[in-house]
Amino acid sequence: MDDVEIVRQADVVPHLHYKGAPSSKAGPPSQHELEPENIALEPLQLPVQCHSTGSLPAAIVSVQPVERSSHTVLSRSASRRSTPQSTTPSQAASATRRLPFQAHLMYGTALVIMFLAGWNDGTTGPLLPRIQVVYGIGFAVVSLIFVFNFIGFAVAAALNVYLTDRFGFGKVLFFGALSQLVGYALEAPAPPFPLFVLGQFFMGLGIALQLSGANTFVAGLKQHVSTRLAVLHACYGAGALSSPLVATQFSQMPRWSFHYLVSLGLALINVCMIASVFKFRTLEALLTQIGIPPGPNDDRAGGNKYKQIMRLRDVHLLALFILIYVGTEVTLGGWIVTYVIDLRGGGPSSGYISSGFFGGLMVGRIVLLGVNKLVGERRAIFLYGILCIGLEIVVWLVPSLVGGAVAVSCVGMLLGPIYPLVMSHSRRIFPPWLLSGCIGWIAGFGQAGSAFLPFVTGALASKVGIKVLQPVVVSMMALLVGVWALVPNTPRRFD
Repeated sequence: MDDVEIVRQADVVPHLHYKGAPSSKAGPPSQHELEPENIALEPLQLPVQCHSTGSLPAAIVSVQPVERSSHTVLSRSASRRSTPQSTTPSQAASATRRLPFQAHLMYGTALVIMFLAGWNDGTTGPLLPRIQVVYGIGFAVVSLIFVFNFIGFAVAAALNVYLTDRFGFGKVLFFGALSQLVGYALEAPAPPFPLFVLGQFFMGLGIALQLSGANTFVAGLKQHVSTRLAVLHACYGAGALSSPLVATQFSQMPRWSFHYLVSLGLALINVCMIASVFKFRTLEALLTQIGIPPGPNDDRAGGNKYKQIMRLRDVHLLALFILIYVGTEVTLGGWIVTYVIDLRGGGPSSGYISSGFFGGLMVGRIVLLGVNKLVGERRAIFLYGILCIGLEIVVWLVPSLVGGAVAVSCVGMLLGPIYPLVMSHSRRIFPPWLLSGCIGWIAGFGQAGSAFLPFVTGALASKVGIKVLQPVVVSMMALLVGVWALVPNTPRRFD
């Protein structure tokens, strides 16, 4: 067809096709012919060039078809059965208005997950001295709490990728939340110690799966990821700040284990939110729902994901880094109460020092965002690590209760930004088709440090006393800086 110019004016009737027999009379179509059910539009599926014609009024538009191709007549009834691509403009606008709310709702649920994870980690420290008294056990036996917690984290790390691929993101999150709920239910009545530590296994399993899912979901968002990750982990700090305030009070009561009833209530809210918001759907479906379709390289995730992930040297470096980081964080937050009571003469209210540490953790993840951008993510982690080592040496060598409490809070503030910075860094050095699995492995395996390293500290304390805490923490911080020096700043080549 030759190129033509079609000019549409206000008094020109558009050309329509009618389903019924054509009218025998000349002139405009009858009212019956203009009924919606008798009209079918004939859209031209071809590239069009539109331009205004100089000084002509805006009502006059010139359209120049470049090339006409075969097309079909779409009836009104067929358009009702059309795919999402043929959504009307009003429907598309309505969907656009809903998407931000859905995205914020999912992100809010991830914040609740992180708050409860922090709540769990902040609980142990203030209750440890009371648990030792109630069950009549020493440092080595009470450290079995961390051992069973570690086993739960390790199982979650090993199965996370398989479970997510087999059952989907939403179902794995729900299973993790349910497992955590079971753990609190076991511990709330203060059962015999073997059953108590079994509850720690279920909590470790559940928390690891949820942390992996929350980090993976936020890392999959396309805008302001670094800030969102910082806020996400600040909620972890908020939970860890809040729980010692409550646990310290329960530790001085006859029904000390009723603290886990409070935790049980929070876990029940978490289960309901995950079920109602994520609705047992896959991560790809959830991201597509909020306007983030799968990336162009996602189809390369075929094959054995374990083999692809395990061949990445950097994923193991970051998993080791997070294991040491989380282990240092929970070791210090968990054992500092016992350290202050035994070596600094602190009283029953020493549990509030743990709140100060985790409060600093929360504040640092927000307040130091500007410093992270100014210094650069990589250099910032070196800076925070070195400053933390210096402050821990002060806590170690200066026998001051108040000075030590302030220094520990500052350590928490400097440690705070490191975890979200690492997760943000992961997005740049891992291939996009494996990012979800890599973050899942890093978060799951790394979280095992929250149980393994506190157990090692407890085992050493049973031999030489709790004074071993500060040398262990300083050594782990130095190792943390050394491992970070091995992590690449730019992505390696992925074939």
